[in-house]
Amino acid sequence: MVNIVTTTNTGPVSERIITDPRLRKLSFTGSTPVGVKLLQQAAPGVLRTSMELGGNAPFVVFEDANMNKAIDAAMLAKFRNTGQACTAANRFIVHRSVEDEFARRVTERVEAFRIGRGTDENVQIGPLIDVKAVQKAVALVDDAVSRGATLRTGGNAVEGRGTFFEATVVSDVKPGSDILREEIFGPVLAIIPFDDEAEAVRLANDTEYGLVSYVFTEDLARGQRMIERLETGMMGLNVGVVSNAAAPFGGWKHSGLGREGGAEGINEYLQSKYTLTTNPFA
Repeated sequence: MVNIVTTTNTGPVSERIITDPRLRKLSFTGSTPVGVKLLQQAAPGVLRTSMELGGNAPFVVFEDANMNKAIDAAMLAKFRNTGQACTAANRFIVHRSVEDEFARRVTERVEAFRIGRGTDENVQIGPLIDVKAVQKAVALVDDAVSRGATLRTGGNAVEGRGTFFEATVVSDVKPGSDILREEIFGPVLAIIPFDDEAEAVRLANDTEYGLVSYVFTEDLARGQRMIERLETGMMGLNVGVVSNAAAPFGGWKHSGLGREGGAEGINEYLQSKYTLTTNPFA
């Protein structure tokens, strides 16, 4: 049986269910701060939990990458659902020898995007979820530019009705920029150069999140090393979309715990008699 309870007052409803002694499992998809609160509520009952929380995915492009594939994948990984996805790539860590080409080509693609209502034809960039999301995107871009990043296109809220923000590309983002630490959740593609594999790994892992990463290289041995060295629950090798029902889905660090999908996810649910699943975007 699946029982769906809808409410505009989620806290009291969820808390009452979580404290019920019959509950055995709690599954949540949403932000890390809310996930932390739910884990606190689940602790007295020693509930099994699955948390699919925030992300700050790195998209690493090495010098030997197939650039056509990397550009196509970057558009998917960044701008799917206008960047409002937990698996969206936020930090594009690109080898210095190909940074200019990558930045130029993604900018050309982004400048061709049409902004508008999702019900209109030929629209690639829709609205952000609310006004706060637009204000956050503006603040992150402004901070990066103030620290020395180059704004290649976009960077502004769209005036008029609705919560729209221009598809944006910023390159040569400097260390310490807020855009490198915070989940953007919007159509902003931030590029950071690197010089060698060790630096790429350091930059990719320099975040409290660890949901997914993307790596583009034609060197299979290097790809295997990155799988082992990147602190993420999933890694897409030469692909821009990682979701697959046959594979386990989940993160490390502040991106959550537990797995959904695949044999691992099925086993987690089979071991739980009563499960509460909460997803504010369902």
